[in-house]
Amino acid sequence: MPVSCTAAPPQPKVQRPDKTGRYGQFGGRYVPETLILALDELTAAYEEAINDPAFQAELDHLLKHYVGRESPLYHAERLSERYRRPDGSRPEIYLKREDLNHTGAHKINNSLGQALLCKRMGKKRIIAETGAGQHGVATATVCARAGLECVVYMGEKDMERQALNVFRMRLLGAEVRPVTSGTRTLKDATSEAIRDWVTNVESTHYILGSVAGPHPFPMMVRDFHACIGRETRRQAQEAWGGKPDILVACVGGGSNAMGLFHEFVDDADVRLIGVEAGGEGIDTDKHAATLTLGRPGVLHGSYSLLIQDEEGQVVDPHSISADAEALQAFQDLSRLEGIIPALETSHALAFLDKLCPTVPDGTRIVVNCSGRGDKDVMNAANYLPHLSGGSTQ
Repeated sequence: MPVSCTAAPPQPKVQRPDKTGRYGQFGGRYVPETLILALDELTAAYEEAINDPAFQAELDHLLKHYVGRESPLYHAERLSERYRRPDGSRPEIYLKREDLNHTGAHKINNSLGQALLCKRMGKKRIIAETGAGQHGVATATVCARAGLECVVYMGEKDMERQALNVFRMRLLGAEVRPVTSGTRTLKDATSEAIRDWVTNVESTHYILGSVAGPHPFPMMVRDFHACIGRETRRQAQEAWGGKPDILVACVGGGSNAMGLFHEFVDDADVRLIGVEAGGEGIDTDKHAATLTLGRPGVLHGSYSLLIQDEEGQVVDPHSISADAEALQAFQDLSRLEGIIPALETSHALAFLDKLCPTVPDGTRIVVNCSGRGDKDVMNAANYLPHLSGGSTQ
């Protein structure tokens, strides 16, 4: 059951963290002393790079000719028609097609930017964490192109669920290291990646894929994905001469949502809706509604909202795969528009069932189609036996 968390009121344009890396009470740097110097170096290198026209020109060139940007803003006519009401009114739904990027998701935007930064800093080795596998594939891809050593940490459970992406990473030349500790999922993979970085900090750059971790990572990930929102603003102006009324994006690690939302944070007339995975219900302990129900705490180098037990131990978010509403949206978009979305994206799509009946006629809604569903079809088949001819597990 997807749940929404509407964005905060508009803040000043182009928000930056303070000198301690905090956005209000959140953010900061909670890392071993070994990493402070590396983070200072990374911050300085990043600030220099984004103010260097040559760096930006190279990044823009590769985003266009290697990644395939800009991604289309597609009017989903049949999906829109599904929400037509008895009085004839309906919303107009558009999909920002990040699934059409090279590697099949938005993740390549950030991985490419950080790989260029890594080479600028003279680093030869890249590490990354991945859960669903798309960030790992994107990182392995840019490392192959740049001739960089690549090690990807992935929880053993995620490796089982995402065997196709594990193969893709290895095919691209990356070493995929299974993580068998804890819950054997993304949280533990991130912990192992940070341990590696502490040990090999002089030669290694960590390409973190979420809007998380110690400063400057959340800022960097946001900025490298901000092209999504900039394109959406321009494309909306070209398509109907205005702005979207509502932006909708799934929220897991936050990268695709932040990439779409950041451009519009200062627009009071644009509603921003992030949709988290509700799993089996937010009244149970099997959900991933971290921002909706989480409590403040420290994880992976920053102060954030976390799902915690009574003793303050971090609880791993529940897998999205059994979320019935997301699975239905997964099927609906496939059959209505011929687009198979990632299960993560499917949570944002599922929220349309709640949103669309409440909006005025002609409301323009942009949903970030953050990734394609190739990686999820076998997992989804376990829950949709009528399509696979098999039985549920």
